[in-house]
Amino acid sequence: MFITRILQNDRGGQIMLAVLALVLVLVPVLNLLVPEGSFLHMPTYLVTLLGKYLTYALLAVAVDLVWGYLGILSLGHGAFFALGGYAMGMYLMRQIGDRGVYGNPELPDFMVFLSWKELPWFWQGFDMFWFAMLMALLVPGLLAFVFGWLAFRSRVTGVYLSIITQALTYALLLAFFRNEMGFGGNNGLTDFKDILGFSLQSDNTRMTLFVLSGLALAGGYLLCRYIINSKLGRIVVAIRDAESRTRFVGYRVEHYKVWVFTVSAMLAGIAGALYVPQVGIINPGEFSPLNSIEIVIWVAIGGRATLYGAVLGAILVNYAKTVFTGLMPESWIFMLGALFVLVTLYLPQGLAGLVQQFQAKGWLQRRAAA
Repeated sequence: MFITRILQNDRGGQIMLAVLALVLVLVPVLNLLVPEGSFLHMPTYLVTLLGKYLTYALLAVAVDLVWGYLGILSLGHGAFFALGGYAMGMYLMRQIGDRGVYGNPELPDFMVFLSWKELPWFWQGFDMFWFAMLMALLVPGLLAFVFGWLAFRSRVTGVYLSIITQALTYALLLAFFRNEMGFGGNNGLTDFKDILGFSLQSDNTRMTLFVLSGLALAGGYLLCRYIINSKLGRIVVAIRDAESRTRFVGYRVEHYKVWVFTVSAMLAGIAGALYVPQVGIINPGEFSPLNSIEIVIWVAIGGRATLYGAVLGAILVNYAKTVFTGLMPESWIFMLGALFVLVTLYLPQGLAGLVQQFQAKGWLQRRAAA
């Protein structure tokens, strides 16, 4: 009943979650139960690819929450995603133990290579899974809270805020590239072996990560819908549409902005933590400003302020990226830019808006026929 109430008047979200539930049942069956020789068998690499798409979809939902409903165009959410990924990567590196190239049970390989003598203080505790997951939530959340508190109290808005968020992720990119930071420098963290004692190369482990990614997406979607449907959500939309008027009637606008921005960053951190064990690497490239811009493009193409549109955009664009980077690797970035321009000009509400237009047109035709 609780979920039904949250999804009330959200036909798109109901369909999206129903399809997601079907996929979460069908994919394990096709991968684990159907023999490999059958044409119905789904290979494990495809499961991993779908799992990666689901983490991107969760990231897109997080961005849609702050952009679509709060009106903050964040060009730095890739940073929160990467911080969550690094928290998981540090845990996975600690699980390697003495199975690394240098056989040092205490230090990761890159630290041995760089002649580090002991584990840095900020790596302490990452041999425990619960601590790493806590950090995947807290570190992006704390950064978003501090950044948002400073920016929103100073009433930085619009394009200036977007530029600052872009500068934030670029600063982190430069910092994480440095070897002395203790995060693997340019190479990042990789060569992961297992998680909670289960091999990352096992089909069962990869399937579990896929299912967890789907459940995290569903949970993140429902959380965002709950926020939007609440009184808080109505205030958030009011801030987007008329910030000065909302402040004038007595609401502390900056508090609402900080709260939603922090929740969004924590969702991005969860997405990053699920992404890393599936792709097997995390490096400073994830902080690239281009990545954060791509996330915004996913949301714009899918449909801003719809949530399910963000999921649709993230999956479709990344599927197209997978296909076209194989066929035309040098042309993909131009195709993505052209697609963004076309959607902005002719589909300002994205693909979700196009579906809503067709539904409204059909409804009017039925009314006219009656």
